[in-house]
Amino acid sequence: MSVALVTGSGGLIGSEAVRHFAGLGLDVVGIDNDMRRYFFGEDGSTSWSLERLSRDLGTAYTHFAVDIRDRDGLEQVFKKYGSDIAVVIHSAAQPSHDWAAKEPYTDFDVNAGGTLNILENTRRHAIEAPFIHCSTNKVYGDRPNSLPLIELETRYELPEDHRWYQGITEDMSIDNSLHSVFGASKVAADVMVQEYGRYFDMKTACFRGGTLTGPAHSAAELHGFLAYLMRCVMEGRTYNLFGYKGKMVRDAIHSRDVLTAFEAFFRAPRSAEVYNLGGGRHSNTSHIEAFRIAEEITGREAQINYVEQNRTGDHQWYVSSMARFEQQYPEWEITYDVPMILREIYEANVDKWVPQA
Repeated sequence: MSVALVTGSGGLIGSEAVRHFAGLGLDVVGIDNDMRRYFFGEDGSTSWSLERLSRDLGTAYTHFAVDIRDRDGLEQVFKKYGSDIAVVIHSAAQPSHDWAAKEPYTDFDVNAGGTLNILENTRRHAIEAPFIHCSTNKVYGDRPNSLPLIELETRYELPEDHRWYQGITEDMSIDNSLHSVFGASKVAADVMVQEYGRYFDMKTACFRGGTLTGPAHSAAELHGFLAYLMRCVMEGRTYNLFGYKGKMVRDAIHSRDVLTAFEAFFRAPRSAEVYNLGGGRHSNTSHIEAFRIAEEITGREAQINYVEQNRTGDHQWYVSSMARFEQQYPEWEITYDVPMILREIYEANVDKWVPQA
């Protein structure tokens, strides 16, 4: 038996990982106790996703509703499968800046402590398994906001001759910047994943994600930018737009493109690697531009409440460079751009989110 173990298996990346690795013929073990419901309420709950996974995959998927802070509970799962575990995809996390500030203990225990728990169980019971960690570009803190940005009509932008115009690379410093409580807990997890790779010679990778998105997102205001934006336009909800004149730029990568990157690492793993992960120059948007695309797709006008104050530590402009990953895995390529992503989110949710006449 060859097992893929996925934490946060009901979430966007977790559920995509379950389906992807099951499609490769692995038995998949999922760990998810729907903490997103606690974080974000019913909008954020992953219960619908977990039910769908069990229904669609049958015996190929085994679920454990274990909290990643529960060391004893995790150890029982890892002991059960042991060296049959062929890969660990760690996507469970508390993912919101704003929420982390409300409960710093919970945020750190989940993001930093939970990651350590998964790492140590992998070391003890499945040390040969590649360990794929969903990190975040927020480990760079607000350092990207020190870039010499130019204000254009619908977005902020870097000068074309800037070294990071094609995307920010992994050598951007993570020190001496404002991270937010969430960003700090993810830094701790990121560095620990690297350390287990170096110190214990494990095959580990930190993928520092930009906007990871797709129709499987349980879209909530505090997490899930593109999916929540499309949901608001479709439902006629008011979207609270925080600061930067709506011109802040994000690069967006579809969850399927994320998983093909994970598969490439799984097939040819390396030790203590760090990769920025996003849509790069191929797939990026400002909020203003994303609203225009969503309005065109839906035929509905966005309802926007502009709030002058930006969120603490929020990036004014962030585009990932995938050059390091592409150099090491030249067979990988991105397939989605922002309009394709938004259209797929729309088509997947039109029966749920469009008010019926």
